[in-house]
Amino acid sequence: MKKITGSLMMVALFITSLNLRLAINSISPILENIRNDLGMSASIASLLTSIPVLCMGIFSPIAAKLGNRWGIERVIGWSLAFIGFGTILRFFSNSTLFLLLTAFIAGVGIAAVGPLLSGFIKRYFQTKVPSMIAIYTVALTIGAALASGLTAPLQTSLNWQGALAIWAIFAIIAVPVWWLFVLHRIKKTTNQPSVQQEVKMPWGNKTAWLLTLSFGLMAMLFYSVTAWLPPIIQNMGYSKMYAGNVLTIFVVVQIPVSLLLPVLLKRIPSRLTWLLIASSMELIGFLMILFAFEPWIAALFIGIGAGSLFPLNLLLPIDATKNAQEAASWAAMTQSIGYIIGSAGPILLGWIHDSTKSFSLAIIGMAMIAVIMMVVQILASIGQAKDKDKNKTLVA
Repeated sequence: MKKITGSLMMVALFITSLNLRLAINSISPILENIRNDLGMSASIASLLTSIPVLCMGIFSPIAAKLGNRWGIERVIGWSLAFIGFGTILRFFSNSTLFLLLTAFIAGVGIAAVGPLLSGFIKRYFQTKVPSMIAIYTVALTIGAALASGLTAPLQTSLNWQGALAIWAIFAIIAVPVWWLFVLHRIKKTTNQPSVQQEVKMPWGNKTAWLLTLSFGLMAMLFYSVTAWLPPIIQNMGYSKMYAGNVLTIFVVVQIPVSLLLPVLLKRIPSRLTWLLIASSMELIGFLMILFAFEPWIAALFIGIGAGSLFPLNLLLPIDATKNAQEAASWAAMTQSIGYIIGSAGPILLGWIHDSTKSFSLAIIGMAMIAVIMMVVQILASIGQAKDKDKNKTLVA
C-alpha cells in the first residue's frame, strides 16, 4: 500500500511540476507578435517574463508561512488553481495591462508551488531526494519545452491569446490529480494535511545567503536566455523559425541532462564539481554566441549548463536541512531573493537592447555573471562544509 501511495505521489509531483514554466516559456516564441499587436516596447515586453519570476521572489516567503499554517500539500493544491486561472485569462487579453495581470496571477501560483515542492520531496521521499528532484526538474523542463516548441505553431491555427491560454489545460488536469493522489490519501491516513511547528527562514545564516546568491545568478541567466534567445538569434540574421527551434533545443536538452544528473551524483557526489562544470558549459555557450558560432551548438552548451544548475541549486537547501519544514523555509529564502535577482535579467537585457539597439553588451554581461556564479558556488561549498563540521562538533 505504501508503495502504491508513493507511486501516485510521484505522478502528482510530475504533473504538478509540468505547470511551473508553461506561463513563462509560452511568451518568448511569439513575443514579437504580441509586441506588434499591443504596441509594447522591449522593456515592457520583458515584464511578461519578469513578473512571474518576480512573484516567485516576493511570494515564496508567504508560501512558506501558509505551508506552516495550512499544510504544504493543501497550499500546493490552491496554487495550482491560481496558475490555471491566470493562464486561462489570457484568452481575453486585448491590452498590455490585462496581459501583465495574467502574468502576475499565474506568477503567484508558481511562486507558492516552487519552494513547497522542496518540502514535499523532503517529507515523502527522504531516501530518494536526488531522483525526485530529477522528476521535478524533468517535468518542469518538459512543460517548458512544450510551451517553447508548440506555442508558435498553435498561434497559426488560433491567435496569440489562444496559443497562450491553451496551456491552462495542464493545471486543469493537475488540480484533481493532486487532490486524489495527495490530499485525499493524506486525509485518509492523518485526518488533514500535515502541519508542523513553524520554522523561520535562515536570514542570519551566511551559507543560506550564498546559496541564495547562487540560485539568483542561475535564475538571472536562465530567464534572460528564456526571454531573449530567439530575438538574439534573429538579430544575428537567422529566421524566426530557426530562432524558435534554437530555443526549443536549449529547453529540450535539459531533459536528458536532468535524468542523467542523479546517476552522475552517485558516481561523483560532490555538488561543487558539477556546479562548476555546468557553469563552465554556460560560459562557453555565451562566448560562442558572442563570436557568432552556430547558434544551435551554443544553445546545446547553455542548455546542458542550465539543465544541471537548476536541480543542483534545488538540492543544496535540502542537503543543508534536517526536515521538511526547514527544507521548505530554506528553499523559500533561496527562491525568494533568488528569483527577485533572476527577474532583473530579462528587464536588464530589454533595457540594454532599447539603449544600444544591439545584444552584444548583454551577452558579455551574461558571460561575466557566469564567472561570478562560479566564485559564489565555491564560497557556498566552503560554507556548507564549515556548517557540517560545526554540527558534528555539537553532536560530539
